[in-house]
Amino acid sequence: MDLIRIPVLNDNYIWLISNNYRQCVIIDPTESELILKIIIQKKFIPKAILLTHHHNDHTGGVMGILSVFRNLPIFGPEETRTKGATQIVEDGDGVKIENFYFDIIGLPGHTLGHVGFYRSPYLFCGDTLFSGGCGRIFEGTPEQMYYSIQKISALPDNTLICCAHEYTQSNLNFAHYIWPENITICQYLNEVSIKRSKNQPTVPSTLKIERKINLFLQCNNRILKKKLKINSLNTSPKTVFIMLRQFKNQY
Repeated sequence: MDLIRIPVLNDNYIWLISNNYRQCVIIDPTESELILKIIIQKKFIPKAILLTHHHNDHTGGVMGILSVFRNLPIFGPEETRTKGATQIVEDGDGVKIENFYFDIIGLPGHTLGHVGFYRSPYLFCGDTLFSGGCGRIFEGTPEQMYYSIQKISALPDNTLICCAHEYTQSNLNFAHYIWPENITICQYLNEVSIKRSKNQPTVPSTLKIERKINLFLQCNNRILKKKLKINSLNTSPKTVFIMLRQFKNQY
């Protein structure tokens, strides 16, 4: 399988995964023009569109793609039905498209029906987990987002976090603000800053990397608790996560 990252708008990424038969699946099409150009250039045969949630910057290209490939199935949670989804999926489902297979992971928090599509080693997680951070909570609750990220954290180290935005540098700026003495975060922020100065992408990253530089995956860390001025070391990771997300909202 080959992964193609398509940057659009200011910081969005559309993902496209293809196989040796030139078949492809499109994930979270923000817009259609660039996707169609790539499909034509590479002589790909699209087999499906996958939608993680209903926001327009993840679904805006659906109609444009369907204007060319009219019978393409569209997989997504119930909340994406109005955006064109024809095959409704939920947590625990499996989706087989030709020789593509995806496990559906329910990831509520950013939106109530948000899902992720997992095909080892690729996790298309929309706006749930970003490199160095996590998504804003618009419809769900902080508790839901915490448990969604715990589901992601349970995946193997080699999982590729194919998130939908280029937020790594700003996320790491926040992490550095919270924990300036963390050498790993400092070094990674420097690497990311160099990449972004050259307009290079920083995702996908691996879950192994995220465990080291993403504060939202370290909510049981005693030093982090002290940085957040949490007096009780027995404070639950969920409570730490909620506090950390609140700090990020205000940062």
